[in-house]
Amino acid sequence: MRRLAPYAVDSAASAGRRHPEPLAEGRSEFQRDRDRVIHSSAFRRLEYKTQVFVNHEGDLFRTRLTHSIEVAQLTRSIARRLDLDEDLAEAIALAHDLGHTPFGHAGQDALNECMRGYGGFEHNLQSLRVVDILEERYGAFDGLNLTFETREGILKHCQPDIAVTLGEVGRRFIDGTQPSLEAQITNLADEIAYNNHDIDDGLRSGLISVDQLEQVPLFKRHFDEACTLFPAAGERRRVNETIRRMINTLVSDLVGTTAAALASVGPRHIDDVRQAPALVAHSDSVSHESLVLKRFLRDNLYQHYRVQRMSAKGRRVVADLFAAFMGDPRLLPPQYQAKADVDRARAVADYISGMTDRYAMREHRRLFAIEDI
Repeated sequence: MRRLAPYAVDSAASAGRRHPEPLAEGRSEFQRDRDRVIHSSAFRRLEYKTQVFVNHEGDLFRTRLTHSIEVAQLTRSIARRLDLDEDLAEAIALAHDLGHTPFGHAGQDALNECMRGYGGFEHNLQSLRVVDILEERYGAFDGLNLTFETREGILKHCQPDIAVTLGEVGRRFIDGTQPSLEAQITNLADEIAYNNHDIDDGLRSGLISVDQLEQVPLFKRHFDEACTLFPAAGERRRVNETIRRMINTLVSDLVGTTAAALASVGPRHIDDVRQAPALVAHSDSVSHESLVLKRFLRDNLYQHYRVQRMSAKGRRVVADLFAAFMGDPRLLPPQYQAKADVDRARAVADYISGMTDRYAMREHRRLFAIEDI
């Protein structure tokens, strides 16, 4: 068995589950969490939820599912290099987007606007709600009954007034302490994954070009290297080589910078990690290059008129569905009608956020298209 660093999370010393269960035979508690996430309905639905491009627009574009798998691969690799618990890191990564709405961030923004006055909506909190309450796989409890450490990692950020309602898992947002290193590396791996695969998808879509990307130092440096090493290769291969090298640079920089921070602070236990400042980070130079890349993607891809048109349609679908179900909860499926008797707005938000892109569009047609009566 591989030896973990003393400041890694120890599965045998987990803070436990909300509902006590016997230990699993042949699996650690974090392996069990990972398996429960993979077998959940919410995880399967990620296959048909938007990353940037609406699901039906092309078979090669990333979805929330492929994004989550890429984040898990990066997170596990980083955890191994830092002698952290890979299984916990993987479980957090696979679960981090379970609560995301259809239509990506446009769908989340629309649902949050609809929920103004009802407690708001944030996909990170919804992911925790999915694993704590909404999944219905077990006879003894609601949700997936994951360990505290996995739940803590899922909850990436939270306002203090909401954190006080979440019990122990929200305490760090009140106390100003840090989550585990496994949770911290998942946050950075998430950024590495989506920045680089959005370059790939943006180029495949034709919404951005290599010529534009050569304005971005992080891309240009690695693209020039790929062109020098593979002058006879086509542009698609050179782009793939570029993205591969960019990811390697970002991961290696993250590991090196974090290892230096750990050596400087010298934590000897997970409690030392919690009391220290955030220890997982990029170097200043790579952080700056990453910021330049994120700004480029914002200005040239996410704000591209074609992406904005898709986003506008998604927001309209979400807003229309919310208004219809709030106006007449009898339009909801029976299991959500019962929940609407207790908290109508939250039941409607749970239903809509669980939809895939195509299911949301189908529901919209059922409710509003005359020919579908």
